[in-house]
Amino acid sequence: MAGQDKTGEAPRDAVVLVSGGLDSTTVLAIAKAEGYRVNALSFRYGQRHSVELEAARRVVAAMGVERHVIADIDLRAFGGSALTDAIEVPKHGSAAELSDGIPVTYVPARNTVFLSFALAWAETLGASDLFIGVNALDYSGYPDCRPEYIAAFETLANLATKAGVEGASRFKIHAPLMTLDKAAIVRRGLELGVDYSLTHSCYDPTPEGLSCGACDSCLLRLKGFSEAGTTDPIHYVTASNS
Repeated sequence: MAGQDKTGEAPRDAVVLVSGGLDSTTVLAIAKAEGYRVNALSFRYGQRHSVELEAARRVVAAMGVERHVIADIDLRAFGGSALTDAIEVPKHGSAAELSDGIPVTYVPARNTVFLSFALAWAETLGASDLFIGVNALDYSGYPDCRPEYIAAFETLANLATKAGVEGASRFKIHAPLMTLDKAAIVRRGLELGVDYSLTHSCYDPTPEGLSCGACDSCLLRLKGFSEAGTTDPIHYVTASNS
């Protein structure tokens, strides 16, 4: 397996960013299937709800990950996003209504912040592999979800770390979902035995934790399950979306 050393003995460590959503949960399953010893990293970053962190804890526990760090950073200090500021989360009637522009749910430089933390942890672990669940097909137009960005951050990782400069490690940013649409991601996860009922994707859930079914993330998720020919197992505000 890719995560094993040449002798096939102990697996290599990897840091996997885990939000509790569909994409990161699938990536976590992929990293485990490739034989890596997963170190899961989530963030309490001032997002408008804690439901996704509860989902991240469920996912990590269900997959038998022994080490899960939830790092605290407060991006509300800057705001500028519907996820970290008093800005309304846009709602739509269908995925076809989603615009091509960068939406207000974009959190400025969020993946750069997250990957920087993951890189710091990886360097302390002596790990070379970082996993992130970005994709450039069915996504909300975020600039930090593109292959050019991942390639640029990998270059940065190897220029800006002691391990990279001294040659102790050659960091690799794994983005295994990059060229997959949501339907393909769902199918891949189901092949790996992912229980998507544990996950959460909604930007604006109810106080009870129900997904709204109308934000960008919900609509893309529902589209993915529909095109994969299966039913999304989580609960939505309206029965027609479940």
